[in-house]
Amino acid sequence: MKNVKDGLTRGDYAYFMTVPTRWNDNDMLGHVNNVVYYSYFEAVVVQFVMREMGLDWHGWQNIPYAVETRCRFWRPIAYPVLVEAGLVIEDLGSSSVTYGVALFAEGDDRPAATGHFVHVWVDRDSERPIVIDDALRDVYRRYLKKS
Repeated sequence: MKNVKDGLTRGDYAYFMTVPTRWNDNDMLGHVNNVVYYSYFEAVVVQFVMREMGLDWHGWQNIPYAVETRCRFWRPIAYPVLVEAGLVIEDLGSSSVTYGVALFAEGDDRPAATGHFVHVWVDRDSERPIVIDDALRDVYRRYLKKS
């Protein structure tokens, strides 16, 4: 995984959303608590699958399950900053997808945190992995990381 020391910037991400920090996101050290970063990661991934893929969480038979997340912290962010969450598709398997995610303080080209979020697509009833259908795969391909 490319990291900040390798020159990782917002240009490495293909999809963005803005997440406002909240007063209660800060911890006693005066910056956003580490566990909150994961909620920001989840927010950009969920928005992506809903807006770009049209996912209906309650109506679709095949749905994505989160199976792994990871976060590397580079610098603190603190309320009241706006966070710009970036996403790129790092890996597309037959039933899984790995989203590369990063959090940027508004206007900063250097990420405050980077990581990934992995979904496995499953059949809702059996909860067994299924092959990602071609229409969804085409959306993912549009956001694949440039080599």
